[in-house]
Amino acid sequence: MPISDPYRLTPVGADRLEDVLRLDTWAFPTGDTVEQLRELPSSLSWDRAYAVERPDAPDIAGFHATYPLRAYPVPGAEVACGWLTWVGVHPGHRRRGILRGMIEYHLADCAAHGEAFSALTASEPQIYGRFGYGMASTALALSIPRGAALRPVAGSDALEAEIAEWDAAVHGPIVATIHQAYARLPEGLGRPGWATRETEGLRTQRETDTLMLRTGRESLRVLIVRDADSTPLAYAMFRRTVAWERAGAEGTVHVREAVGTTPASVHRLWSILLDLDLTSRVKIDVIPVDDPIVTLLVDIRAALPDYQDHTWIRIVDLPTALAERRYAGDVDVILEVTDGMLPANAGRWHMRASAWGHATVTRTDAAPDLVMDIRELGAAHLGSTSLASLAQAGLVEVRTPRKLATAAAAWSWPVAAGADWIF
Repeated sequence: MPISDPYRLTPVGADRLEDVLRLDTWAFPTGDTVEQLRELPSSLSWDRAYAVERPDAPDIAGFHATYPLRAYPVPGAEVACGWLTWVGVHPGHRRRGILRGMIEYHLADCAAHGEAFSALTASEPQIYGRFGYGMASTALALSIPRGAALRPVAGSDALEAEIAEWDAAVHGPIVATIHQAYARLPEGLGRPGWATRETEGLRTQRETDTLMLRTGRESLRVLIVRDADSTPLAYAMFRRTVAWERAGAEGTVHVREAVGTTPASVHRLWSILLDLDLTSRVKIDVIPVDDPIVTLLVDIRAALPDYQDHTWIRIVDLPTALAERRYAGDVDVILEVTDGMLPANAGRWHMRASAWGHATVTRTDAAPDLVMDIRELGAAHLGSTSLASLAQAGLVEVRTPRKLATAAAAWSWPVAAGADWIF
């Protein structure tokens, strides 16, 4: 066990929720009390939840958990992924190797469950690179002026729209179906990194609308766009706020998610969101960088685009992870990889794939074409971080220049990696 005495790492169940929440309030300062937080549904998969404790301390010293995703989109495939979450160390127990020990255990646990890589969204991005995680996707936030012009899309005006107060029993299945379908669009490509609410805990937490979650905003609203047969094609979940100024109402539409499965439904969705009474702007905090709204807006500059890191990937089983996904071009390359935490990944690998196919990955003693750390391989895994850009930054050493071009093209993907929520 990588945790040193007197600490020990042990599995914990739902009966320890209060202890976990108490640690969470130490690791992530909040104005909410443990008693208030207990009223919220827990998203955790308790069979993959672990605490670090010491016999002479009353509080949990550290905690982490894993969401067992089984249909996580990578380029051209949906695969198993161990999503790391709720990582925290009590401030009274820092600098004692607890975080590193938990990460080492998590990676071993992923391997034991057949998950070839781990993923996460980072509360502090500077932490996880030293454990081999690479930034594999970014997210975009927009603040769009009300009435912003959109480029026309045929058929948009013919679609029906409904706006209602959120009802999880009624609207939850509709949202889940559309959100999952979007992971496979465009057909034949799909969107890498588009994590869906696979577990019951994740879905329940996402669909809950309590007073504590509203933070002064109205109750959750839902907008659903349907075709002539009443088939749902798109949805948006949102809340509004209004401040009354001397010039009148200054309102904001806070969009949690806006997802459509056809171009016309996306256009109709945003046309309505951008024209709600008593509002002056529409804000959405997490969308892929090539979300359709980016192209539909006539003036993207007026939407104040803001980019931030989103998904970090850590390769656990190198040959399996590289073989699971598909590649956008022919590639035949020798990689030399370093990995300070998982020695089985280190060494030289001969990787071959045909365009749009899976790869074969075998050990080799041949001279390497590209040399990199496992962190860079994770960054490139979803197809949005270019091996060429990593080479320009000095993070990939190029021994055979012509191989960089084919490898960078093959590892890329036509659709940007991205998700529309943080968990």
